[in-house]
Order: sequence, then structure tokens, then C-alpha cells
Amino acid sequence: MIIHRAGSRPSASASPEYFTGTVRMDPLISAPEPARTNAVSVTFEPGARTAWHTHPLGQTLIVTAGVGRAQREGHPIETIRPGDVIWFEPEERHWHGAAPDCAMTHIALQEAKDGSVITWQEHVTDADYNP
Repeated sequence: MIIHRAGSRPSASASPEYFTGTVRMDPLISAPEPARTNAVSVTFEPGARTAWHTHPLGQTLIVTAGVGRAQREGHPIETIRPGDVIWFEPEERHWHGAAPDCAMTHIALQEAKDGSVITWQEHVTDADYNP
């Protein structure tokens, strides 16, 4: 059994290489092999968002606070709110983040495949974020 006590793992600022705006990440689950589960609580300040990316085994988001946006490639932007659960298929290209005028927090769950949980791509442009 492994217990990570509340507050025992520090928050981290998300890398501007993969995120636009101010984003804080709080680790929740980093299961050791052979488990594959990884989970993090992510807080996006208004207008902040991920770059385009994919996950080899898909991703589940559980919105816990605020108002956000999510988009999968080739589809319209969706507004997401607390209680919403979003599933992205394996290798489905997508992005997610806060609304322009409201912060948003979600729990992101994904599984590792061959040690990888994500493949980052280019940033979401302001024109794509605000169509």
C-alpha cells in the first residue's frame, strides 16, 4: 500500500511548451507498474488551455470547478462544467482548458502505454480558441 498524504506532493506550474496561460497541476495518482493509471488535478486560469495532444489509451476528464472548453479535431468547441465527464478516444487529437472569462479545474485520468501517457503537438491558436 502507498499513501500519499494530502499536501505531501507539491503543485507544479505547467510547462509553457505544452500550455497557453497560467496552469497549475496537482498530482493525484502515479500508480507503479504493472498498473498504468495516472491522474492529475489541473487548474486553468481564464483563457488558459492545453496544446493539441493525444493519449495512446484515451483520456477521461472530470470537471470539478468553473467553466471550460474542450474540442476534438474536426468538431466544434464544447463548453464543459462541473460534473461533466468527458472521454477522448485513444489517439483522438484534442485540447481542453478554461473559458475566456472563468477558471476551470478538472481531474485528468489516463493510462500509460509503453511508458507514455501523452503525445504533445502544436499550441491552440487564439483564432482557434476564439472562433
